[in-house]
Amino acid sequence: MTKYTGSKAHPSEFDAYARLAEDEPYFVLRANDPLSSAIVELHAYIGAGQAGAAHNKLAEIMALTSARPPRPASSPKYRETFAISLAMEQWRNAHR
Repeated sequence: MTKYTGSKAHPSEFDAYARLAEDEPYFVLRANDPLSSAIVELHAYIGAGQAGAAHNKLAEIMALTSARPPRPASSPKYRETFAISLAMEQWRNAHR
């Protein structure tokens, strides 16, 4: 069996799951999501301060998403994603 870094069986050195507070919101991107690797790479470029590379990766993500019809705003998955984002911001503000 292949050892994939960042998997359940082989967590990365910086895996955050075990360090999550009991009430801390989190969001999982799975490898089967066609945007997952590009989104993680975008996050890395932003964190590294590589604005040009981040801009290029975001353009790539936008091109990938424009090829598919958008999920309707009424989609429960769409609404939940925004609810998680809001919960993350609220949790972070409450734990400063």
